[in-house]
Amino acid sequence: MKQIKIKGKNKLTGTIRISGAKNAAVALIPAAILSDEDVTICNVPEISDINSLEEILRYLDVKFSRATESIIINPKNMTNKEIPEDISRKLRASYYFMGALLSKYKKVEMYFPGGCNIGSRPINLHLDGFKKLGATVIEENDKYTIEAKKLIGTKIDLEIASVGATINIILAATKAKGTTTITNAACEPEIKNVCDLLNSMGAKITGAGTNTIKIKGVTKLKKGYVEVIPDRIEAGTYIIIGSLIGENLKIDNIIPEHLKALTTKLLESNANIEIGRDYVLASSSNDLKSVDVETYYFPGFPTDLQQPFSVYLTQTKGTSILKETIYENRFQNLYEIKKMGANVEINSNKGYIFGPTKLRGKTVNATDLRAGASLVLAALIAEGTTTINNADYILRGYEHITEKLTSLGAKIELTQI
Repeated sequence: MKQIKIKGKNKLTGTIRISGAKNAAVALIPAAILSDEDVTICNVPEISDINSLEEILRYLDVKFSRATESIIINPKNMTNKEIPEDISRKLRASYYFMGALLSKYKKVEMYFPGGCNIGSRPINLHLDGFKKLGATVIEENDKYTIEAKKLIGTKIDLEIASVGATINIILAATKAKGTTTITNAACEPEIKNVCDLLNSMGAKITGAGTNTIKIKGVTKLKKGYVEVIPDRIEAGTYIIIGSLIGENLKIDNIIPEHLKALTTKLLESNANIEIGRDYVLASSSNDLKSVDVETYYFPGFPTDLQQPFSVYLTQTKGTSILKETIYENRFQNLYEIKKMGANVEINSNKGYIFGPTKLRGKTVNATDLRAGASLVLAALIAEGTTTINNADYILRGYEHITEKLTSLGAKIELTQI
């Protein structure tokens, strides 16, 4: 287990460069295996989820080479074989190999994916999409066997605008016969990033970034190239940090449009932020006021920023209400920051935060990736030293977080215990 220790109350200043988006990179890598030639993905973050995907590539005999911030993938000699549980369960995004392998080989065998325990995360929408394309699905003891004699394009209306299901269906439909239309598709920027890669490889996809996506199937995909978009969740996390304890902290290499839901709420609460063309300047403020937040699919407030934002709300004056509409188990971090002095209550899918309150360093436990990030924020503004157990979760999605924070003036240490 990894552990992070932070001595709080140190002002943070300087420039932080945002890395490539985790949620895009973990889909781009499985998408690359649809080609039979070299695929280059640049701006890939160095996080443990990428290491887990590389383990699956290695297992499938996919050649790849990793350089600083880039990966070149060549699936020419790939072997389609059952992906065992011990590697599929390491991350949620392993399920993208379902769509990619089904598209390429018309058969995939793998175990249920892993990931953070943030509530019920069924993959029925993915499987229903595969079935509508002509595949049969057999589930036995958490193992899925999905195969089709051929995949045929069709209309698929998603019950929920799921990012994972949208991407997985796009992958499966890319080499299907005919045209597939996905309605009520998710609109997250990471989806467009994946479609940009596929189109560079020769796919014919239109509408990415809207709620209607059309995929005209092709028989062959060639070399491709893409640059991973900046991570809007990492950027949002550091913008919140800067708003709490920053001093002209510059969060650089961002796409402001991807962060509008967050920055709108910050400005509404009197946060001291300045939004530039590709950066945000953030400083702490003593006049923060409470705001209510409801998570929703893009362009709504991201569920992945709800937990970090909850820490911000502990420092605002008044009562704030957080309504979580995506995952039902995403308030676990509130129990941990309560140990540190936060005044919070939980009622079903709503969290009530009463502020401002002083936080004090304690020993706390990261229960998932974004909960872990919220504890880092709490520790940075708390009096004394905070010890965060299960910090492995945090390293799944935040590249070099201890090094980045240290460069800004934080007193932070990562250890293996």
